[in-house]
Amino acid sequence: MTAPAHRRLSGVLLPLFSMRSSTSWGIGEFRDLAPFSAWLQGAGMSLLQLLPINEMAAGQNSPYSALSSAALDPLFIAPEAMPGFAKAGGVEALPADAREALDAARHAPQVDYDAVRAAKRAAFALAWEAARGDASASSDEGDAFAAFRAREAWWLDDYALFRAVAEDAGPDWPTWPQPLRERSFAADSEGMPEDGKDARAMLGDRILFYSWLQWIAASQWAEARAAARGRGVEVFGDLPFMVNTASADVWARQQDFMLDASVGTPPDPFSATGQDWGLPVYRWPEIAAGDFQWLRARARRAADLFDGFRVDHLVGFYRTFVRPHEGEPYFLPGDEHAQIAQGERIMSLMLDTGAAVTAEDLGTVPDAVRASLARLNLPGYRILRWERRWHDEGQPFIPPRDWPPVAVATSGTHDTASMAEWWEQEGDAERRMLLGEGATASFTPAVRDALLRALSESPSNLLILPFQDLFGWHDRINTPATVADANWRWALPWPVDRLGEIPVAVTRAGELRTLAEETGRLGNR
Repeated sequence: MTAPAHRRLSGVLLPLFSMRSSTSWGIGEFRDLAPFSAWLQGAGMSLLQLLPINEMAAGQNSPYSALSSAALDPLFIAPEAMPGFAKAGGVEALPADAREALDAARHAPQVDYDAVRAAKRAAFALAWEAARGDASASSDEGDAFAAFRAREAWWLDDYALFRAVAEDAGPDWPTWPQPLRERSFAADSEGMPEDGKDARAMLGDRILFYSWLQWIAASQWAEARAAARGRGVEVFGDLPFMVNTASADVWARQQDFMLDASVGTPPDPFSATGQDWGLPVYRWPEIAAGDFQWLRARARRAADLFDGFRVDHLVGFYRTFVRPHEGEPYFLPGDEHAQIAQGERIMSLMLDTGAAVTAEDLGTVPDAVRASLARLNLPGYRILRWERRWHDEGQPFIPPRDWPPVAVATSGTHDTASMAEWWEQEGDAERRMLLGEGATASFTPAVRDALLRALSESPSNLLILPFQDLFGWHDRINTPATVADANWRWALPWPVDRLGEIPVAVTRAGELRTLAEETGRLGNR
């Protein structure tokens, strides 16, 4: 695949969870990529940027709080396409409370994670009871499942065991009895195995179940990607900087993480106190001594799943802002030379996968890191509202026509206010800087289209726009540093399999296709 720096494409940012269809169970599912890709093709777009689709930790809604860096989230499985579900009786065979949860999930205006989890948990159990015989047998299905387990054993073995143990011991492994916590399995609690060998024997059926769910997820994902490719749409993933402390990865690789500190960001113009994400910190010296094997494996996994991927919190791979539970924060590594050497080593191993790679380089990023990205020919992000000459009088905007080719041009991210909300909050002087004396305070369709055209005309080869901004909506995905019911729950107002029947969606697709044609971004001809 040609690196994105050398292809002039346009695309959209939309989380999979937002992509609900008329048949999905209250949340976007893998197979919903097919109808959405059809709409993208009609809109002249050839790239879909997703947020992470890793399995989230228990009770979490944020895709950046992963229970596993490699496992796909079973929440995105379409139950009615699972082997065994129809055989077991389908929806009508679900317990009454699960059917009620499904009805609630499908009618919720936003993603109701509790209802989705309750309905799908029951569906998975039902399907497994009907399919377990075929999955264990010597058959086409059984052989395919066995091949998957062998191929993905490098992460699947630890993940499935972790999930199986957690059913009794709870999801928060640092609170497990010491033998379980330290993976010796010499637990004295009732029902727990005495050693690792016994663990896999005693928990064998649970382990097989969690492995089977991942096989189903992988199969449905492969079909979804094939459908997107058939429409000329490349699917980009998102490689999170960290995983949750309560994850299979940290449990299995405790030597690689500090648990007495957390990752965060330093104070900057957007946050006077900085941020504390509550996630564990990499032990960079130990990881480097092992030649970054886990990060190499994560990068290969991302390249297997996606056509390309966005590296989340790029600067953290160069220098991690460490917040000890006791003491003052500091950067690791501590000096710039070591930071650049480490960051370039990690970015190089990601580029070595052959996938297209982009870098989320937002926030406080040292000049030396930006220079490093240029040396690596790695596209960073250019966000209209933040591209300004901050040290000049009046802090004028840098017009998109002056942005570099090796970049991702965009109006915002999943963490920013929508373009409409930002425009309405700006002052008159800022609006005139962008659109001249005719700029209106209200965010009209004319203002929307003028801003989108300026972005599309930029030299930046990649244009990736939040779906909300294509229509000028005010909705947002997440408000950083807040815990709010609205975060990570937004869903499209229309089922993706009916976009071709929605007049405003059809009209907008035609307008966007014309824009792509006129600005040389029609990549799926």
